[in-house]
Amino acid sequence: MSSDYQVDRQGGPIGATVSDIDLNNLDSNAVDFLRNALSTHLVLFFRDQSLDPTSLLTLASKFGVPAPYPFVKGVPGFPEVVEVVKRPEDTRNFGGVWHSDTAYLKTPAMGALLYGVDIPAQGGDTIFTNMYDVFDSLSAGMKSFLGQQTAINDADNSAIRATRPGTGYKGLQATHPVVRTHPVTKRPLLYVNKAHTTRFAGMSEQESAPILTFLFDRIIQPEFSCRFRWQRGSLAFWDNRACQHYPLNDYQGQLRKMLRVSLAGDKPR
Repeated sequence: MSSDYQVDRQGGPIGATVSDIDLNNLDSNAVDFLRNALSTHLVLFFRDQSLDPTSLLTLASKFGVPAPYPFVKGVPGFPEVVEVVKRPEDTRNFGGVWHSDTAYLKTPAMGALLYGVDIPAQGGDTIFTNMYDVFDSLSAGMKSFLGQQTAINDADNSAIRATRPGTGYKGLQATHPVVRTHPVTKRPLLYVNKAHTTRFAGMSEQESAPILTFLFDRIIQPEFSCRFRWQRGSLAFWDNRACQHYPLNDYQGQLRKMLRVSLAGDKPR
C-alpha cells in the first residue's frame, strides 16, 4: 500500500527519498502517491532498484509520455531510453552545466528519470535546485521586471555545446517566459538557465548579460539546493519544469553509466 512508503526529505528545500517501494510493481494508488510527492519535493530519489531499458520505459510511461532525447540515439530497440556514459578516458560529462532539460524546444521535457547502472567509487553526485524558491527570493522590483520578459533559449549556446557529442544544434531555439507558471501547482518560478538562455527577447546579449549573470549566480546558491549521492540501483525522478540540475564532473578516470528517459512536456506559460 502507498501509505506504507517512507518519504524522507533531503534536509533542504528540494528532494526526498522514497523507501520501501519496488518501482517494478506500482499500482495506480502508488503512481498517484508519487505524483503528489513529486509536486511537493520536485525530485524523488529511490535506492536499491532493479531496472533495465524495458522496465525503466514501463515505469516512465506511468507518469507521462516517454520522448526521444534530442541529438542522442537511444539504446537498440528503445529510442526513448538513452545511455549516458562517461568512460575512464573521457574528460567531459554529458550536460555538465547548470540546466533545465531541453529548454530550447517549444515544449521542453516535463521531467526525467535517471537510473544508476555503474557508479564511480567516489564523485559523480548531482545537485538539484528549487526554482520556486529562487524566484521567491528576488525583490518585488526584479519579479515585476522579469514577469514582463521572455527569453531566447538556444541549443547551440556555448555553455552547453562542449558537454555534448555530435553536431546539428544550430537553429534550434525557443522563446519562453522568464517567469513560468507551473501547470500543476499554478505557482510562479524562474525559468532561465545558464546552459541555454542567451538573452531577453528584444535585447542584445550584452544588454541582457548583467541580469542573467545575476540570476545564474542566484540559482547556484546552496540554500536552494540538495545534493544526491548516487549508488548502483539508484533512481532520480525530477520535475524539469520546477527545478534545475548539475551533474558534477569530479570522477576522472572512473566509469559512470546511467540510463535515462525523458517525459514529453507542454509549452511554458
